[in-house]
Amino acid sequence: MQLPAGKKIYFASDFHFGIPDRASSTEREKRICRWLDEIAPTAEQIFLVGDLFDTWFEYKNVVPRGFTRFLGKIAELRDKGLHIEVFTGNHDLWMLDYFHTEFGIPVHHGPITREVNGKKFFIAHGDGLGPGDTGYKILKTVLRSPLSQWLYRRVHPDTGVGLAGWFSRLGPKHADIPEKEFLGPDREMLVQFCLETLKHHHYDYFVFGHRHIAIEFPLSANSLYVNLGDWIRYDSYGEFDGDQLRLQYYGK
Repeated sequence: MQLPAGKKIYFASDFHFGIPDRASSTEREKRICRWLDEIAPTAEQIFLVGDLFDTWFEYKNVVPRGFTRFLGKIAELRDKGLHIEVFTGNHDLWMLDYFHTEFGIPVHHGPITREVNGKKFFIAHGDGLGPGDTGYKILKTVLRSPLSQWLYRRVHPDTGVGLAGWFSRLGPKHADIPEKEFLGPDREMLVQFCLETLKHHHYDYFVFGHRHIAIEFPLSANSLYVNLGDWIRYDSYGEFDGDQLRLQYYGK
């Protein structure tokens, strides 16, 4: 892919619509819609890299209530011809075909690679990659299985969506914990994953969400790890201008 002159590619992740309460989630949703409006004139493509929703489960004929401003905005942008791709995260891994059917937006359930202007990108939400975290990797395999999804759909939507939200709230909420710190390359699983990958394949940019830190970390002289941060603390996103990928901060 070759970017047209004046066009850019944008990356964002971890909106976590739904937490910590309806009022703050709605304000975040409005802010993200304003951001989408502002980048649309220069956007050739937008990658939304997972955990858009803090809880999401699609039944065959039912989707979770709420988030109508965001869903309407991406429908509007798609109708204007803007190319958007979405990733599932660990909070919304039960996204199925709703985005594809309603908006024509592909949904990725794992890493993808792209080449733009000769630069190679590795893009993923980031959950389950790298060493360790065996318990989550097993749980993710179970939850992603068609049998698990079929069984869960037997539960009434009011109960099923409510139960999923209850489980989500059991863990630490990103809105309430202190700002996370980069632990250093030896302790960051995604950095370890990148370094191992580079032994076999070169990528100019590794782009992840999940970790809730906004950081650009050089892996080598010509490879960069970028974590997109989130829209709870940072309002951060990635912007590729055809030559370089850099983090930006909305309204700052």
